[in-house]
Amino acid sequence: MNAKKPVSALLALALSLSLTLPALAAKTPAFTDVPEGAWYASAVDYAVSEGLMAGTTDTTFSPAAFLTRAQLLTILYRRAGTPTAPAALPFTDVAAADWCAPAVRWAASEGLLDGFGPALQPSRALSRAETAILLHRFAIALGCDVSVGEDTNILSYDDVFSLPEGGYGAMQWALGADVIRGTSERTISPNGSLTRAQAAVMLQRLDAALDKWAPLSYWNDDARAKTTLTRYVEAVTDPASVDFIPVEDRIAVFDLDGTLFCETDPNYFDYMLLAYRVLEDPSYKDKASAFEREVAEKIAEQNRTGASFSGLEVDHGKAVASAFKGMTVAEFNAYIQDFKDQPMPSYSGMTRGEGFYLPMVQVVDYLQDHDFTVYIISGTDRLIVRGIIDNSPLNVPNRQIIGSDETIVASGQNGADGLSYVFTEGDELILGGDFIIKNLKMNKVSVIMQEIGQQPVLSFGNSTGDSSMAEYVTSGNAYRSLAFMLCCDDTERENGNQAKAGKMYDLCEEFDWVPVSMKNDWTTIYGPGVVYQPAA
Repeated sequence: MNAKKPVSALLALALSLSLTLPALAAKTPAFTDVPEGAWYASAVDYAVSEGLMAGTTDTTFSPAAFLTRAQLLTILYRRAGTPTAPAALPFTDVAAADWCAPAVRWAASEGLLDGFGPALQPSRALSRAETAILLHRFAIALGCDVSVGEDTNILSYDDVFSLPEGGYGAMQWALGADVIRGTSERTISPNGSLTRAQAAVMLQRLDAALDKWAPLSYWNDDARAKTTLTRYVEAVTDPASVDFIPVEDRIAVFDLDGTLFCETDPNYFDYMLLAYRVLEDPSYKDKASAFEREVAEKIAEQNRTGASFSGLEVDHGKAVASAFKGMTVAEFNAYIQDFKDQPMPSYSGMTRGEGFYLPMVQVVDYLQDHDFTVYIISGTDRLIVRGIIDNSPLNVPNRQIIGSDETIVASGQNGADGLSYVFTEGDELILGGDFIIKNLKMNKVSVIMQEIGQQPVLSFGNSTGDSSMAEYVTSGNAYRSLAFMLCCDDTERENGNQAKAGKMYDLCEEFDWVPVSMKNDWTTIYGPGVVYQPAA
């Protein structure tokens, strides 16, 4: 596996592959029937921790139990983003009310089930050959390059001629793509049933294959932004192209809130962190200063009524600096990690720390795979951004994370000027309590030059706070450059705002930025296990 999380891991699929109806699994339990060191143990841990599978009970996984046709179809349907499919059910034994009906409709419409009728037998245990066929067809439906297995020699397996009609090419691909492996050096056991342990391993391997061959699979094929980006990357990474950009100059800058991460539920992550610290945290709320309480109350009122307060952005930065003063950097990060574990208020199936826009995570992965250096340029406190990115789907190191800043001092410094104090053995770095700068608007441009030292070629944002960054990237650039802006037009899967989205579409038209429609361009936002449930 890659260092970054693979594609379907980023989705954190909320599907259980238990023998009953799918159910969510938030944490990886210790299964008594999955021995440590078993050949499938790491795959089970992966599948459960990422939400792909769940135990059959709280303490058992049932690795030897068989997976059914309906269960695999449902996980593939969820992986595809639960798209709308024709209403007709082409099988005599699948009723409209059946739990697997949406997946069966979709799979039939995509051609995954050609040759399976007229009766699907949804509860029938999958054979390894059928699994290869369904995974192969699924990869094709996603637009993946399945030619990788064309030169795979499967005639060396003694039981290859037991494959059903149409199974030869699929099994050849599955073996060549390392999605399926032989059951021995001379057998592939095409008619053998697929166990839950084998399914966990195959899903993990499929994940790696999709990550390689369908890097933007959570984007609709007709999305203008997807087409524009892929054509751009193809051109600037081709040494023969007039648009070629050397690796050292392939720099992309991303805003965080509203671009990579859930912006408002009901407010920015860092605003909610401060409100919790000052108004709810039993270890601190009675110690909070009057200024910190005033800022936190404004945030709370803003959450309730949508009220706007002049200067709140800077006051919030000052309050964050003072409310966490004296914490070591590690302690502050640990505090952020604990806050990330809280449920996201308006969503089921998601914590505060899991609010990444998964199609945008794919964009970061895609650019990194093509040797772009990715920076995050955020208005959120730099240390908070680092805490959000820590233990997340994004593989962006701290040195490439830039945000608003507060002072950091030595634990023994005691107010001494940094020019006259020498860091000594036993000192720790702690938060100094003073706010330095809010990294928004023109400040983003200034900090890019200060910390990166050269003009990026790609910019991704979502608001007027990112306008200066977008214009800087695309103005007078020696290389071909682009700016993308997310438009928050999805009000069913996300806390969207049509009026705000409309204004951004107008700005994109005016400044020649590339708009990204969260509603129309993405097959999913947070993954199919997450449901937006706004307060009444």
